[in-house]
Parts: sequence; C-alpha cells; structure tokens
Amino acid sequence: MNEWWEAIIQTIFDEFSDLPDVSTFTRITLRMLLAAILGGILGLEREQQRKAAGLRTHMLVALGAALFVLIPQQSGVSDADLTRVLQGLVAGVGFLGAGCIIKGQAEEEVKGLTTAANIWLTAAIGMAAGIGREATAVISTLIALLILSSVRRIERYIEKRSKPV
Repeated sequence: MNEWWEAIIQTIFDEFSDLPDVSTFTRITLRMLLAAILGGILGLEREQQRKAAGLRTHMLVALGAALFVLIPQQSGVSDADLTRVLQGLVAGVGFLGAGCIIKGQAEEEVKGLTTAANIWLTAAIGMAAGIGREATAVISTLIALLILSSVRRIERYIEKRSKPV
C-alpha cells in the first residue's frame, strides 16, 4: 500500500514538473503577474471611459497572450515555431477586438475602434511580458496611457477650434 501512495505522489510531482525549481517558478509567476497588471492598467482606463471591454477583459487578454508565449518557450520550441504561435495569437485577438466594434446607421458612425486597438495592444504587451521583455512591456503600457489620456484632450481642443461660431 505504501508503494501505491509513493507512486501517486511521484505521478503528481511529475505532472507539475514544468516548474522544476524556484527560479523558474519565480520567473514564470513574475511574467504572468506583470502581464495581468499591465493589462489591468490599460483596462482600467477603458473601464473609466465606460467601455464594454474593461479591466477584467484586458487583464485576461494580457495574461492569455503571456501564457501563449510562455508555454512554447518552456517546451523548447524553435524561434520559427514561436513566430507561428504569435501569428495565431495576433489573428485570434483580432477577432476579439472586432467584437468591440459597432457600426451605426450612418457611414461615419463607428464605435469601439479605440477599445479594439487597445485589446490588440494589450495582447502585444502580454506577449512582451511573457517572452521576458518586461521593460518593453512597461514602456509600451506607459506610452499607451499617454496616448489614451493626452490625445483625447488634443482631439477635444481641435473640435472646439474647428466649430463655426
């Protein structure tokens, strides 16, 4: 009976062998958490603007993108194979973003493009974090926040200036 339990325990350890040491566990956890946090930062901005895709959606997109990069890395795939994973991820996120876009009655009445672009960017940031380019992921998030907050003010200023009095 003791051998039976030892076999069960060994099987459980073997199934969780993708994190063989503390260093690997820490690296993977840090990358996934960073992706989720950065996605959450971008999602929070969308949430504050009362957009359909907000905090949770952006966090999940970034975490998912990081995971899609981490798993092939852990499996030891070649760079060529990893690029195919990235291509599939970008295409899949494109469909997700397309779900945010709503076309109105008028030809120029389209809503959700910024949110769709934000989801697309969030996936790229998640990929950057997952692949180990943490600084690039953080800088990209900061630039995106700058665009989302500052450009809106510039657009409003231009609209006010272009309206006839």
